[in-house]
Amino acid sequence: MTRVVSHTLAALSLALLLGLQPVTTDVYLPALPDLTRELGASMAGAQLTMSLLILSFGLAQMVWGPVADRFGRRPVLLTGLTLYLVASVGCVLAASIETLIVWRALQGAAMAAAVVCARAVLRDLYEPVQGAQVMALALTGLGVIALLGPLMGGLLAKFWGWRASLSAVALVGALTLVWVLTLLPETLARRNPAATRFGPLLATWWAIARHPVFIAWALLVACTYGGLFTLLAGSSFIYIDVLGLSPAAYGLAMAVGSLAYIAGTAVCRRWIRRHGMRGTVARGAGFTLAGGALGAALVLAGVEATWVVLVPQCLFLFGHGLHQPCGQAGVVGPFPAAAGAASALAGLLLALVAFGIGRWLGVALDGTLLPLMLGLAFWSAATCLVAWTLVQRAVR
Repeated sequence: MTRVVSHTLAALSLALLLGLQPVTTDVYLPALPDLTRELGASMAGAQLTMSLLILSFGLAQMVWGPVADRFGRRPVLLTGLTLYLVASVGCVLAASIETLIVWRALQGAAMAAAVVCARAVLRDLYEPVQGAQVMALALTGLGVIALLGPLMGGLLAKFWGWRASLSAVALVGALTLVWVLTLLPETLARRNPAATRFGPLLATWWAIARHPVFIAWALLVACTYGGLFTLLAGSSFIYIDVLGLSPAAYGLAMAVGSLAYIAGTAVCRRWIRRHGMRGTVARGAGFTLAGGALGAALVLAGVEATWVVLVPQCLFLFGHGLHQPCGQAGVVGPFPAAAGAASALAGLLLALVAFGIGRWLGVALDGTLLPLMLGLAFWSAATCLVAWTLVQRAVR
């Protein structure tokens, strides 16, 4: 049985559930170079711990989404978070890079339950415009998590090693499980018995995949996340191995970027009321493009310094804070009866983009700033193209 959920409880729950994604990646990042050396892993192997996590995250959403539409959000959340906790403990105990990759893949699949249900819960409770405002508030909370994650991960890695950083991830998973178990009720008012039947499910996915509003928002989310994942997967090696920062200093640099993201989500709440979702992402794209273009111009000019990465990173993440709330609410907006399926399909697209980036970075990182900043510039341009064309035409 469903019950009324306050805006505060909804926003905090969304922040925790969506926050598992940055916790799973950001807390781990400062420890990645040390982990790579201690386990004797190659650069490609280290990147697989990130890219396979995201790929399994996307594929698993295709299962969790329909199951959540069929059986409800709570059963899926409790099952997924329990598996996440088990996988997180497995990561802490991993004795080889191959074992760590397997546990990270399972961790990504379990994390998918939290993220797909978070978007579906948002659609259960709100219409798209109000949902975007609540999502912006939730993503501000997520930004705080992303702010603390690299700082905590850097300090833990510096004083106690990479296993301590991964232990912190397991602890956050346990706390999120307790939160859902004790505080978050079922939000799906009417279950869909046909949601997991193969024929109707394919028809639903086909209808969603060709809906112009879904296409516009899903591509926006995938492109802006492409830039973010480029930073996440490549920045630890750039800041630590190329620019010489300590893990703790790297955590601080990533925390500064998280502050820019938090500022973006705060501005997003105001701009949605004033300019609507279309107007907000159109304006946000200017910051996105400025970050990508500035970073590319500086590295092509031969400038190599910490601020060359940090300033473009902050500009991009400010724009990301404007795009994400609108995109996350927009992909499920037209589908109140199939929010789980729509969320899953958007998540799959995002994961395929991130997996490709991870595989590319495993080959492209060459001890210079060039691959990271050119990759950020590419996804900045792609985000702007979608925001200024598809979103403006499809969304009314």
